[in-house]
Amino acid sequence: MAVSAPHKRTPIWQSPFRKLSKLSWPWRITLGYLTLMLFLPVSALLLKASTENPANFWRIATSPIALATYDVTFVTSLIAALINGVFGFLIAWVLVRYDFPLKRFIDAAIDLPFALPTSVAGLTLATVYSDNGWIGSLLAPLGIKVAFTRLGVAVAMLFISLPFVVRTLQPVLQQLEKDIEEAAWSLGASQWQTFWRVVLPPLMPALLTGIALGFSRAVGEYGSIVIVAANVPFKDLIASVLIIQRLEQYDYSGATVIGTVLLGISLLILLAINLLQSWGRRYEL
Repeated sequence: MAVSAPHKRTPIWQSPFRKLSKLSWPWRITLGYLTLMLFLPVSALLLKASTENPANFWRIATSPIALATYDVTFVTSLIAALINGVFGFLIAWVLVRYDFPLKRFIDAAIDLPFALPTSVAGLTLATVYSDNGWIGSLLAPLGIKVAFTRLGVAVAMLFISLPFVVRTLQPVLQQLEKDIEEAAWSLGASQWQTFWRVVLPPLMPALLTGIALGFSRAVGEYGSIVIVAANVPFKDLIASVLIIQRLEQYDYSGATVIGTVLLGISLLILLAINLLQSWGRRYEL
């Protein structure tokens, strides 16, 4: 009786490659592109930061200048995102609910921060809000200085994060039927009660998502802020500029540690955005 040859088992390290070989070409191209453009750079950053021992990593990440830049970056970004949440809501409401001259022009101008180079935006803001600028000259007699201060950082963050709130809210507002508001009015609800109990609930997930997107965009801004701010430590220095300063001083370890901290916080923001989007699906009309 012939004895069959033992079944040859595939090595464990070959199993993932065999699975990859069965993927379609769109999947292969997608994975290859994401690996080159996303996974490898992030991995390189983490590997470089891991060369520091935990004690030294903690020392750099929590140094006084680093903590000051976190305060300027994240607190100012949050304030700018919340302000844009209010005014972005009003702008989106006006663009959807009202017809007026130059509406298309204003609607297109909302996307200007997307198309305008950030360095040009910073130069424009620094010119307009300087002590001799159009707006800065009006505020200077009141003792308000905008350019080259933390307030200038906030103005730059307001400028670059506004479109996220408006563009996130507009599609939801367009789907919100006005008949629902009229039905609430016919039942005796006031305009404030209608807005608070009928209009706002389905808009809240989109509003929070827009605020979160604007916040994350403001955290990562560099080009406009580096021009409109004085970039003085413990005053208006943001984390992105601190990383560039560390690189100019050939302190690559310090730059990667600060970058890793920003990466971790950005991932948490991304997780929050995904949770908000999942929550918003429950209110789809």
